[in-house]
Amino acid sequence: MVHRAQGYVAGWMIAEVESSELAKQLIAETVRKQGIQPDQLTLHADNGAPMKGKPLSNLLVEIGITQSHNRPHTSDDSPFSEAQFKTMKYQPDYPDRFESINATHLGARRFFDCYNLEHYHSGLNPLTPASVHYGDEPFVQDQRQLVMNGCLCCPSRTV
Repeated sequence: MVHRAQGYVAGWMIAEVESSELAKQLIAETVRKQGIQPDQLTLHADNGAPMKGKPLSNLLVEIGITQSHNRPHTSDDSPFSEAQFKTMKYQPDYPDRFESINATHLGARRFFDCYNLEHYHSGLNPLTPASVHYGDEPFVQDQRQLVMNGCLCCPSRTV
């Protein structure tokens, strides 16, 4: 899972195995989709072999992404990821077990689409992660103010 500090999940992958090659694929695809420029991003990850392997490390150097890792045996070094997993696992429809990798993929897609686009996060001045990620918060705040003023069709008029 790849996300920025405001909680937007920018990329994710479901696979039957973990590997540095798959981590490289996920990061490369996410960087391309998001238009990340060299020296614009720090990737903070756990100390697992996929995140410390040569394929991913070489890619990060090549595309100018700074690499950062958790301290050993310190799970709270990744609070955004840990919070994301907790949010996902406490959903009422989160299954005890997925029937197949396809079912897992569909469940993840539903969750991340809902989380990014519909979930109003209390830590984001209840905005969705997507509205913060894409810089739409001024527009959303203006629209909220119009509603509070009682008039959406004529912004200069207050009730």
